[in-house]
This record gives sequence, structure tokens and C-alpha cells, in this order.
Amino acid sequence: MKFYVASIATETNTFAPVPTGMASFEELHIHRSGDVPARGLFRGAVQHLRELAAPAGHDVVAGLMAKAQPSGTTVRAVYEQLRDELLASLRAALPVQGVILPMHGAMVADGYPDCEGDLIERVREIVGPRVPIGVELDLHCHFTERMHRHADVIVAYKEYPHTDVLERLAEVWRLTVRMAEGAIHPVTEVFDCRMVGFWHTSREPMKGFVRRMQELEATPGVLSISFGHGFPYGDVPEAGAKVWVVADGDASLARRLAEQLGRELWAMRRETGGLRLDADGAIDQLLAAAPGRPVVMADHADNAGGGASSDSTFILRRLVERGVGNVALGAFWDLGAVHVCREAGVGSRLVLRLGGKVGPASGEPVDLPVTVRTVLPAHSQAGLGGSRAECGTSVWASTDEGLDLAIVSIRQQVFGTDLFTGLGIDLASQRGIVVKSSQHFYAAFEPLAGEVLYVDTPGLLRNDFERIPYRHRDMNYWPRVGDPWLETSAR
Repeated sequence: MKFYVASIATETNTFAPVPTGMASFEELHIHRSGDVPARGLFRGAVQHLRELAAPAGHDVVAGLMAKAQPSGTTVRAVYEQLRDELLASLRAALPVQGVILPMHGAMVADGYPDCEGDLIERVREIVGPRVPIGVELDLHCHFTERMHRHADVIVAYKEYPHTDVLERLAEVWRLTVRMAEGAIHPVTEVFDCRMVGFWHTSREPMKGFVRRMQELEATPGVLSISFGHGFPYGDVPEAGAKVWVVADGDASLARRLAEQLGRELWAMRRETGGLRLDADGAIDQLLAAAPGRPVVMADHADNAGGGASSDSTFILRRLVERGVGNVALGAFWDLGAVHVCREAGVGSRLVLRLGGKVGPASGEPVDLPVTVRTVLPAHSQAGLGGSRAECGTSVWASTDEGLDLAIVSIRQQVFGTDLFTGLGIDLASQRGIVVKSSQHFYAAFEPLAGEVLYVDTPGLLRNDFERIPYRHRDMNYWPRVGDPWLETSAR
């Protein structure tokens, strides 16, 4: 049997000031040739599917694969061009016995609040009602009725950080193949948790909740269970945390388990948020920490992976004002700073204006006397699913007070320690490490950390979920209201 795989993926922060255009996709990844990409984000996915297909003699045909770094709303013409290219490559691949779409689930374009739903529906129009469509989503997705109606199987990552991307892709593959063979008849039921937030699965109680989902997947008749955390900074009508269960022809079983797990999440909602500190609170803990392993501080609100500009200076400014050194910070996205350091050359001393460029959520620029230590023309770091995350021309600049700054020309959140060490920054000797990331840093940094702190600054991704200025989604959600079910019944 022949299976078609293709993707258009980005996570849209509808509050971000910078739109997502074609250059954003070209900078990160667009693959059009139909063969395995030579490198980049989709190489592992396509190779993995072909390895899974080989024993049974199945064929995997790769169509358009495009991904952009999370940012603002996608330009309409850009989405439509990429979508139409993907659909054309699907038509050229026909006939196929199944379609695999690894996407994000929170992509928004001008005029398209549900890009994934739009794309899945158009794929369905081409392949017809009998060809199975399997979809893999990031857990920060918006699970929509349109996706539900036109896809046969939808599976979200279970882990945050996303350490199970290829495992979930293999799950989508197995279910899609079994459906193509006529062995299963998937039905999906969803439970809306009516919550907005972030749920880190690296610690309890969410670590145990993931185990619970996996245990329940062994229930006879259950094919897959997903918890879509939702993306708080996507203002679309169907946003929010949802649980869905895929069962083999048994809608009542799927409905019962989805609600059961959704109610469990609701019951532990106050235990899952974790402690968040402001910049000074985090610096106080850094200064009080025992010497030895570094304190890792996550600058969550400036996470490029959530659409932030990755150039905010709130933590940097407080470190400078308080005279705290021996701290590594990154990755700052600052094209001007990279250019100045590259022109000055390694070993040069200069006053560098860093950060605070994109908008109010970036803070004010900070002027620092620095020494340029490293300039790499094509730096990268370990990314998700065995991929490499490109950082472009990148710089290590240090201050006399011991602040080691990683500055990049391609906006990226921090995934791997090699973002720093690849530039020559010794992390083991640092007192602290500030990572512009929400959680994907955790798997790589936790083993070397004495402590991991989550810092809330006035950046674009602040954690005051009850005050996000939504205009399109239902405002009846926790924590904005105490009990959204009570609010609904009172109307």
C-alpha cells in the first residue's frame, strides 16, 4: 500500500506583533522535492515512517513539508500558496491508501482561524471518504470540530517537553495502516476541560497523569488517548484544554473515558501550575543557592516557541543592575547585535546594544561593554525528535562581570545545552543559566541543574491566563471563572 505524508506547521500567537510570512517558512524549513530531506526538522519523521513501512512492503511518498517558527498570524496568501502546493502534490501521488499529516494544530492565518481543519477537509475532498487520514498534533493544539469531522485518527504528543514526537508518529502510522487494512473502525469522542494553562509533564501530578493515559490505552477497545493542552495565546473560537479518546467502534466507551480523564484534570487544576517567580525573586534564589551545579532559570514569557520575540531584557537588566555575574543567557534574537559583533571580529571590545527591539514586550535595550568571544556562521542546537534547530550566524559575547550572552540570527527557543556549549560557553562553571524557553529546555538542562526555576516577566507569554484579552474564544474558562460548568448552567 502507498501512504502519503505532508505537513504545514506553525504555532500562531495571535497577539504577536510580527506576522508569519514566506520568509519565516523558508528560514526554518520548506521541502518540496518529495524525497527525504537532506537535513532539518522533517528528516527524522519521513525516515521513521519509511522504516516502519519497510517490513510490510508499504511505500511512503513525501509531499510538501513546511514549518515556520511560532510567531504572529500567518499571511493569508502564504498559507494558501503552501496549502495549494501540498494539495497538488497529493493529487500527483494518487492513488494512495492512506494519508499521514504531522502538523501543529494551532496555526492561524488571515481568514483561517483553523488552518489544520481547513487543510484536512480539503485533503478529504481529494482522497474521498474511504481513505484513512491520520493526524499527529503538538499537544498545544486547538482540537476543532472540523479536524474531528474530516480526520479518522488524531493523536497528540503526551509529553511536555515533547520527547515523544516519533513515538506518537508511530502510533498514528499503526492506526492508519490498520484502518486501511480494515482491521479497526476508529471513533473519537472529546471532552472540553474548560481550562487555559500550561501543564508540565516532567513533574507530578502531570507525570502520573501521562502514565494514567497510557495505562487506560490498554483497555480493550481503546486505540488512543490524547490530552491537548491548548495554546493559551491563540485567540480562536475552539481554543482550550481538551481530552479525546479514540476507540474501535465504541463511541460510548470513548465518551466515558474522555470525560473521566477530563474530570481528573479539573480536580487537580490547582496542583499543576507550579511556582513562578518574578526576575528579582529568581535572582534572590540564585544568590541563595549552594555552590556547585548551576541554577537554571526559564524565561518563559520570552519563548520563541510560543511566538515571543526572544529579545526581552527584563532578566538581563536586573542581573546588570544588581551586579550579578557568572550567568549565561540566551538565546537573544538580535540581528543588529549579531552584525555588529561579526563586523568587529573575535577578540574585539565594544559597547553592544542588546535586545529590546521588537516591541513593548521586549523591554528596553541594554547597553553593555562586551568582548566578542565567538562568531559562528552556521550554528545549530539539538532540537525535537532528533532534529537540529538552526540558529544561523551566532555570537558569544561576554561582559567583564561574567555575563555570557548567546545571540542568534534565527529566532529559536533553547532546546539543547549545545546552543551554549557549541559557542564555547562552559555551562558547568556557571552560577546560573537563563534560557529563553518554556519547557523544551528541561530534558537537556535538568541533569546539570542544581535547581530549575520558572520566571514570569512582562514578556509576550505572561502567565496571567485570566487576563488574556481574548475577542474570539468563549470567556467561560478557568481560571477566569471559578467554575465554568456552574457558570454555564446558570445562564
